Amino acid sequence: MESDRMAEKGKSFIPPKGKRPKFSFYWIYAILAIVFIAIQYFNYSNPVKEITWTKLEELLTKQDVDKIVIVNKEKAEIYIKKEKLKSDTAYKDFLKRSFGSSSSTSPEYTYQVGSEEIFHGLMKDTRDSVVSRMRKDSIPVAQVSEFQKQYPYPPSTDTRKDVFGDIFGYLLPIILLVGAWFLIMRFMSKGGGGGGGQIFNIGKSKAQLFDKDTSVSITFNDVAGLEEAKVEIMEIVDFLKNPSKYTNLGGKIPKGALLVGPPGTGKTLLAKAVAGEAKVPFFSISGSDFVEMFVGVGASRVRDLFRQAKEKAPCIIFIDEIDAIGRARGRNAITGANDERENTLNQLLTEMDGFGTNAGVIILAATNRADILDRALMRAGRFDRQINVELPDLEERKAIFKVHLKPLKLDPGLDVDFLAKQTPGFSGADIANVCNESALIAARKNKTIIEKQDFLDAIDRIIGGLEKRNKIISVHEKKVIAYHESGHATTSWLLEYAHPLVKVTIVPRGKALGAAWYLPEERQITTYEQMFDEITSAMGGRASEEIIFGKVSTGALNDLEKVSKQAYAMVVYFGLNKEIGNISFYDSSGQNEYAFQKPYSEKTAETIDQEVRKIVETAYERAKQILSENRGKLEKLASLLLEREVIFREDLEEIFGKRPWDKEEEKPPLPTL
Repeated sequence: MESDRMAEKGKSFIPPKGKRPKFSFYWIYAILAIVFIAIQYFNYSNPVKEITWTKLEELLTKQDVDKIVIVNKEKAEIYIKKEKLKSDTAYKDFLKRSFGSSSSTSPEYTYQVGSEEIFHGLMKDTRDSVVSRMRKDSIPVAQVSEFQKQYPYPPSTDTRKDVFGDIFGYLLPIILLVGAWFLIMRFMSKGGGGGGGQIFNIGKSKAQLFDKDTSVSITFNDVAGLEEAKVEIMEIVDFLKNPSKYTNLGGKIPKGALLVGPPGTGKTLLAKAVAGEAKVPFFSISGSDFVEMFVGVGASRVRDLFRQAKEKAPCIIFIDEIDAIGRARGRNAITGANDERENTLNQLLTEMDGFGTNAGVIILAATNRADILDRALMRAGRFDRQINVELPDLEERKAIFKVHLKPLKLDPGLDVDFLAKQTPGFSGADIANVCNESALIAARKNKTIIEKQDFLDAIDRIIGGLEKRNKIISVHEKKVIAYHESGHATTSWLLEYAHPLVKVTIVPRGKALGAAWYLPEERQITTYEQMFDEITSAMGGRASEEIIFGKVSTGALNDLEKVSKQAYAMVVYFGLNKEIGNISFYDSSGQNEYAFQKPYSEKTAETIDQEVRKIVETAYERAKQILSENRGKLEKLASLLLEREVIFREDLEEIFGKRPWDKEEEKPPLPTL
């Protein structure tokens, strides 16, 4: 029984097979380091000292030297007499010998000979000098004769070969070079498939596989909004689950779907939902994972990815940010014909729809820049459908808020509809950031629940930046900022198509000294009158400065940048100018992105410049006229802003009255800086 218990106890020390430590090359590095340190220790712990001729001459004169051996005509090894080592305190350090050395085999001193003939001469002269002094001091002849016998002249000679040192010195540079190359390749290919990314796996695919063992828990129920996109993408999932439903009618499975949309709209989240719903092997990889400094690696990884996918078909491959390798070919003539990125794209095109067949392999891809992708990549048969994932509208924002508000401790009276109206133009990622930021703001104020004002502060923080109330601003500068923002508010309130103001502040935020929040109308098309009113409103700030102070400042930089781009778009892109006519120079295909010349003549360029300047200057004079006619109300509004630092829509209604163009339904605000 005791032996059985001992056996069981011994077995308990054996780690399970699956939990045994894996072999690591770092163990080899550690062993080599320990060996190297040990060699250095044994070498330096042996107290063999190199001395000069003066010291050696002193030892010879004192008759302490037992023998001298010249090794390879380069170095002289000096051995001290044993009785001297034990009796003389000057040699006490040599009694502490390291492991592997002894007084009989190891010398106490060494001396660099240089020339053997000169060394012989020095030793002979030293002997003769000592003998002469001994005779002069009337030393007995027997003692002088004894000294001459014990004097180690001529010294012994020895020829030695350090075989290990020669081999090590020859192999060390090679070992260092191979080790450095191995280490570089290991780190460069780290994460590659098939063996942990070693040197021979650099061409392996880096795709992450999700299957029944590593399933994704996200489903379509976790994706709020994107209803139209989910309908098309769910059809692919349904095809994988019930293929007979479609094949009975002669339908074929789509080969690929491209998700296109602005950043943060949920393209990658939609792909994760596909992985969670499809219940088939799902390969996920980024477009940049194919890019490598070595020629041919990208194409090799594409081949390896599709080889793995064919083995696990039916399956889905998701390539995020495909524009990293999918840019149109032939755009950059500087790199020459042998472009590694183009080679990778060519291999991808062949694998998606080439001579061979990839039955059961569906490609999902996501990008923000579909306009720059190669036309061969976009054709039917490769990406059969292009799914636009747009910014969410009011109802979709409401649904996204409901998803991100679930884990938060909220005020019971919080209105989700109100939050959705306050965030026009926000993407799903922006809304998630608003919810998180509101929780941080509430925690900063030591609250137990998140209230409506916390969400409003979070929206202001994300759009305008952090408030900088301690920023040093002079009284005159603050007055200029107040009149500037009041000019924006006045012109926007008095123009029919301009966005009316909701809130304006002269508290610095981010890089802006003042900020205003407006009520935009969510429209799909825009007329000349609407755009011209918006430009006039944007010029109201600078116009107010000129009317009140008689001069302008640099504070209108953001306004000038915005109106210049908007006026240029009116003339060049939208065909809203009579002089240029119904012509658009907009290039939706991106073909002229790298062109060295514009698609119009120099004379047309002059006309464009003149018309853009005319639009901006006309809007500026119009803003000045509006503000001049309402100067009293402008000054009253600026005084109120200086007093409170933040004013709202109700304050403008008290001064200007209600806008006759406003609808009863409240619209969500959009801030401008």
